[in-house]
Amino acid sequence: METSSVALPPVEADRATLFVALELSKSTWLVAVHSPGADKIGQHRLGGGDVAGLLALLERKREQAEATLGRAVRVVSCYEAGYDGFWLHRYLCARGIDNRVLDAASILVDRRSRRAKTDRLDAAGLLRTLMALERGESRVCRVVRVPSVEQEDQRRRSRERARLVVERGSHASRVKGLLMTQGVRDFEPTRRDWRERLEAEIVRECRRLHLVCAMIAEVEAEQREASDATARCAARLMQLRGIGPTIAAVLAGEVFFRDFRNRREVAAYLGLCSSPWQSGSTRRDQGIAKAGNPRARRIAVELAWLWLRHQPESALARWYRDRVGTGAGRIRRITIVALARHLAVALWRYLGDGLVPDGAVVKG
Repeated sequence: METSSVALPPVEADRATLFVALELSKSTWLVAVHSPGADKIGQHRLGGGDVAGLLALLERKREQAEATLGRAVRVVSCYEAGYDGFWLHRYLCARGIDNRVLDAASILVDRRSRRAKTDRLDAAGLLRTLMALERGESRVCRVVRVPSVEQEDQRRRSRERARLVVERGSHASRVKGLLMTQGVRDFEPTRRDWRERLEAEIVRECRRLHLVCAMIAEVEAEQREASDATARCAARLMQLRGIGPTIAAVLAGEVFFRDFRNRREVAAYLGLCSSPWQSGSTRRDQGIAKAGNPRARRIAVELAWLWLRHQPESALARWYRDRVGTGAGRIRRITIVALARHLAVALWRYLGDGLVPDGAVVKG
């Protein structure tokens, strides 16, 4: 996630701003509006998904503000990232509305144990956050960097494959469990000759299993045939020993399609940076933040273990062995997370500047 503050061009410097915050749910949309020159927030309720009603409301409010002020009024809106995804953001931006998608977890809330919470209060809080962002207070919350449609499609393939792999494991376990109740211990449901050995319920379960396997093969074929920038990024990652097509596709589609300004942003997006806690003379480390993209973080840690196996002579693998030594358990788990952070930064530099990680072996 990235935040940015852009100075208005001279032509727009004299334009007033109509602030709009959207509290979205499946059944209703609550729209909070603050018109320039007004001292209160107006709230309007629309049916969920009523984009025509939303545009009509914003146009009416904009015309009223322009009639009152006698000058042009720009519309700035926001909503929290969530169930609706990014389609509404693209819809509003295509119609000249400057929209922001906000990271809900980064918005400050009342810390009282029994704080009041309603859609109206949430919408008003969103509106105040948006106004603070427009004043240049970039740290008041995080603004989500919205991926393009093509980037979302590329990312969806790797996510679909991950769901199918989990489903494959579920079906295989179910088949083995049914057979175990009959004393059959040596059956492998993924073999091609499974049908000759089974009947009834287990046959149907195996059919579902092989259907899922076929879907996984289709998704993997789509990943191999993709020819956009994400596929090229994945191909470069696969040039390093230890990085296969699945991990490369996830890292390219989930992480490295973004433009990171420095290594700290890379670690922060993966949630692999530390969370310090300090009050007076008391200081401690709370562990990694676990913010950002959880799926990319899991893949980064998995890649760190693979890196130790396939790149044992690299500088990062030697760094890990020097710190862990003969230790086991907790020290290994903590250090592998640190290795995942260093490796993610090294791969970011490899893709951006062409710097191969020190000592890493490139596939011939």
